[in-house]
Amino acid sequence: MFRREGFTLSKALFYAYAVLALLFTLGPLVIVTILAFNNNPSASFPWQGFTLDWFKSSTPDRVGLFNDARMMNAIVVSLKVAAVVTIISILLGINNAFLFIRHKFAGQNALYLLMLGPLVVPGVVLGTSILAFSYGIANGLDKIFGAGAGTFLRPGFWLVVFGQISFVATTTSMVIAARLKRFDLSLEEAAMDLGASHPEAVRLVTLPFLSPAVIGAAIIAFLFSFENFNTTYFLSGSDPTVPILLYSRLRFGITPEINAVSVMLMVVTGILGFIAFVFQKEDNAA
Repeated sequence: MFRREGFTLSKALFYAYAVLALLFTLGPLVIVTILAFNNNPSASFPWQGFTLDWFKSSTPDRVGLFNDARMMNAIVVSLKVAAVVTIISILLGINNAFLFIRHKFAGQNALYLLMLGPLVVPGVVLGTSILAFSYGIANGLDKIFGAGAGTFLRPGFWLVVFGQISFVATTTSMVIAARLKRFDLSLEEAAMDLGASHPEAVRLVTLPFLSPAVIGAAIIAFLFSFENFNTTYFLSGSDPTVPILLYSRLRFGITPEINAVSVMLMVVTGILGFIAFVFQKEDNAA
């Protein structure tokens, strides 16, 4: 009784659900984007005309994103942290992939489960645990080697890097390992039959095969690091990352500049996410 010329109740519910899901997920992003170009200092409607002031203005009453020294410093810090975290996580991911896929050893399953731990532990718990652990080691180093020896383990750049690597490296390991599982070992053996050593065979044959997964994992690692808040909040020092600085400013209300920052993050994240999707698609098709 619900069928009308190919239109069914289930199809109607499906389209209604799809529309509601799009409104729920994309609606806030569209509104933030519109307000970032709205010539209204209260960061709200009604529309008062198009402007780029929230991106480039330097007047006292309208400081744009690119003229906000503290925000630009936070962006630089986030980029540095994300770059270091990505490089180290990729190196660890490649090594972990070879360790768990190519070798068998006692306690392998237990070690693998431990590696997955940071992904299931809440970011708040992970951040506070790393902070307490690092403080204990830093205090011990100060007592043994003198004041300042454990500075790199106190809240700041390197502690943020170490904290983020604890869960980002797990992600890169899983992505690269999934690709390595599909590698045909006979290709390495053929390279060695032709005179290549085992390290040369890995470098010339296996690593190029892993490159789509490595690039995709690198992009994912960069995004995870740049946008992380829960863990980073407890480990950052006097130079906050972008999410931490945004949070500190949001406590006093939303400003048009915050909308501008959000738009920039959405654009960069969208571009990198699309690139990662393309490489992952190639990885799955291979």
